[in-house]
This record gives sequence, C-alpha cells and structure tokens, in this order.
Amino acid sequence: MSAAVSDDGILLPAASRPFLVEIDGHYVWSTTPDRDGERQGGGVLVPWPGVLRPYLSGRGRVRVTDATGTEVLYDAEVGLGTGEGRLAVVDRAGHRLSVDKVGHLTRSFAATGEEVREEILAGTRRAIDDLREHAGVAAYLNYGALLGAVREGRMLAHDSDTDLCYLSDHTSPADIIAESYRITRAMRERGWNLLRMSGGDIKLLLPLSDGRQCHIDVFVAFHVGDTFYQLGNRSGSLPRSAIEPFSTIELHGHEFPAPRDPERMLAFLYGPRWRTPDPSFRYADPAAGVRRLDGWLRGFRTEMGLWTGFLSGPDVREVPAGPSPFARWVGHHLGRPGPDSPGVVDLGSGTGRDALWFARRGHRTLAVDHSRRSLTMVRGRARRRGVDVEVDQLILGELRSTLLLGTRLARAPHHLYARHLVGCLDDAALDQLWRLCRMALRPGGGQLFLELQAAYDGPDGAPGTPVRPEGLVRRVDPGALRAAIEDAGGVVEELVVEPGEDMLGRPDPAVCRIRAHWPAPALTPEEDR
Repeated sequence: MSAAVSDDGILLPAASRPFLVEIDGHYVWSTTPDRDGERQGGGVLVPWPGVLRPYLSGRGRVRVTDATGTEVLYDAEVGLGTGEGRLAVVDRAGHRLSVDKVGHLTRSFAATGEEVREEILAGTRRAIDDLREHAGVAAYLNYGALLGAVREGRMLAHDSDTDLCYLSDHTSPADIIAESYRITRAMRERGWNLLRMSGGDIKLLLPLSDGRQCHIDVFVAFHVGDTFYQLGNRSGSLPRSAIEPFSTIELHGHEFPAPRDPERMLAFLYGPRWRTPDPSFRYADPAAGVRRLDGWLRGFRTEMGLWTGFLSGPDVREVPAGPSPFARWVGHHLGRPGPDSPGVVDLGSGTGRDALWFARRGHRTLAVDHSRRSLTMVRGRARRRGVDVEVDQLILGELRSTLLLGTRLARAPHHLYARHLVGCLDDAALDQLWRLCRMALRPGGGQLFLELQAAYDGPDGAPGTPVRPEGLVRRVDPGALRAAIEDAGGVVEELVVEPGEDMLGRPDPAVCRIRAHWPAPALTPEEDR
C-alpha cells in the first residue's frame, strides 16, 4: 500500500519500521506506524505531531519514504489547513526545523553547513578538555554523537546536539548532585553559559556563527550496586569495565574519547539493532529505573518541552497582549499598592501579560514559570516596556525548586496568582502548589487567586467545550479543588463559576475563580506561653 496525506495525519501501511517525511525536500519528521498510529482503512493513521500542527497550513510537496529513502510511498503536492501560502516548518529567522528524538522542533545536523559543523566539533572538544582539566571529571562521547561516530563516522543527519557523559565514583544521589553543582561552577568560571536540567544533567550552550546555540549535554553516569544508571533515564546492566579505560573514536576526522567498548554501550542504549538506522527510535526505559532517577535527580518535567514549543510557535500569537479579565478582577481585590503592600507572584506566567500589568500598577511583581522560553519572553517584554518585573524559574514537579521559592517568599508578604495553571498540573505538582501556599502565605497573610477552566457537562450531557492548547490544559472539578485546598490547610473565601476566557482569550462557558488564604496554625497552650 502507498501512503495518503491529510490534515489528520499520514495513512501508512502497518509496519514496525520507520518512515521519513519531507516537506519541499526538507526532512521534518519520522514515524513508526505500528507504534505511533491507529488502524484505519486497511492501514495505520499516524497523526501529525502536536509541535508540527501550527505549521501545517498551506501548500507543499510532501514526500514519504522508508529510512533509506529508496522506497517512496508518497510524493505529491498537497494542500493542508487553509491551503493558502506555502508549507514551511521554519523558525522566526527562516531556518528549517524538524522533530527531534524527544519530540521537540529543532534544527538538525542535516540543515547545518560544514563551517558550523566544525564549530560544533571544536566546541565539543573544548567542553571535554574543560571538564577534565578544570571540573575534574573525564567525559566521553555518548548517545547520538557516539552512535554517529561508530556507525557512520559522522554526525547523524537527524540529530541536533552533541552528548557527553562522565562516570561518577559516587553512589549516593546527594554526593552526585553536589559533584554536578561543583562541575557547574567550574564550567561557568571557564566562561560557559549553561542550563541545569536536573541534579545530574547540564546543557552547555555553544553559540554558533549562524546565530543559533548548539546544546552540549553533559550527563552523569554511576553505579548503585550492580545497576548502571545514566541520565537521561537509562538503567540496567553495564559494568564499569565497558566504559573505562576510555578508547578513542573519530567523528568527522576529529578524535574524541569514547567508552572502552563502544558497541556494548550502544547495545545498552539502543538495543541489539542499533546498527540499523531508525530516526524514529524511542527509548524503552525500565519503569523502576526511571522512577528512581526521577526521585533521586530529576523531579518530573513531562510537558516542559511541549510548553516551550507552544511559546516558541505561531499559536502563542493568539494570546492577547493586554491584561486578562482575571488580572483586573484580582486587581480590584488588591486595590492600589502602598509601600508595605504584599507583592504579587505570577505562577506560570507564560507570556507575562498579567505580570507586566501588575507591575505597571505598582505591585512588586515576580513572574515564575517552568519554561525558560517563558522567562526569556517576560524579561524581554519587561525591558522593552520599561517595567520592573523580577523573573525566576519554578518547577512544581521538583521538590527542591518548590522549597527554594517557598523559603524565599516566607520572608516577605506576597499574594500568589495563578491563571490557568491548575489545569496544567498533575497530582504531584498540585501537591507542590499547596506546599508552596503553606510556606508563602501563612507567615505574611497573603492570598491565593486561582482561575481555571471548570469541568461541566454541556446541555446534551456531553463533556464541556474542549480546552486549548490541546493536550496541555484540562478542565478541573471546582468541588474537588476546594476540597484539596481545605485538605492542605487553606480556607476558600470565594468560589465562582461563570463564563470567561480561556488561555488564548477565547470565550469559555465555565471558568472558575477562587480566592483563598492559609491561616497560621494555632499554637498549642505550651507554645502560647
């Protein structure tokens, strides 16, 4: 069977092998039908990835082939969405993007020129040298960089970063985290700009001459008993003797350190068929190992990349620029601020529209979000508009992040403001939100203001209007939320459900607003003396 292309996705033959998708001659995505799609009409319909959908309106030539490019299943001009204009999966500077191995839109090595590629190789070499000479850890090539070097002697065309690992001597998560922070300090002293991804994973940001930044991931690996762990999320059986002492390997003619037995490492990472190209490969990590690594080092960041994709994509332009009706409602409750008035913390600030409005009204304002794209956006908008807004990262899936902010807010009175945040959180992150409320609101007497899209049944008994962004926000039962607040020690002062607006400024028939506070715990008679 051949393929068929529509707004819904691509209809492919049932198969457990990968297929590549190009638009106007540029690779954009790969998929394995039996894994990614649903049986339909004699084949398998694979939906377009959510990160691609905002770009799929216009006309373009879509080509679908097997992984080698020799078997062509589809090659024709198609119209998607409105059918107006040309299909172009590009960033704001016009650079071609593709879906990477973890579902993010990025620029792949296939779209990278030789001069820039040499910059990436030289930067990776410098990172290894700095890690060894100044941070005291011996790093080696791993993941896609190692796979490309062993299999082809060059970078994988569909990869987008380089990956390094170092094998720690520590077995305690606390010691591993302390070591990682020491490495961070040493690399910053060497002039590296970096991002911390977890307690054992950092990204070195390498600026390139074409205007972008290449990420050099630095992952920790370690043994606990007989089990080998490696971020991100690998675990299983691999002895230290397979890694040390290092071997060397060539990548585009450059020599890099590699595990002592590269093939055994690649079989551990990618399975026995690692030699067969599969751009759609996905890791199948043992659940117990993932759970341990999340608890030890990572916390939970399941949708961080999806939110960054939304905030970087065209759909973010649908978010209104001015303050939301909820911000004005909260502003009415707060009144005009005085010198000693509590500050306002915008939790999940997104584009910063409400944080900027609170700041313009004279409130001390802190905007926090888990997405670095959001933080960059808010900083830029505040700077351009001459508004004083403090910006920081909060990851409610990580206890450490919650405790840091809670401790900071406990020192001075603040109100907590969260518009359409609750519908984005899982149960664990909601528990962290209530923990933050207890820490931040009890000492200073501030209030919590929540707005969310409420769960309800339509006139025909069907579930209520869907919410957007699709797959990132859900409706929440107001009664269950009230109970959760009260179980966490809070007092709900006001709860209303009425028509309002969703995150993108569209009318919604059931929006819930909550105002609550956390009273200080009553003292025992002994404490009250």
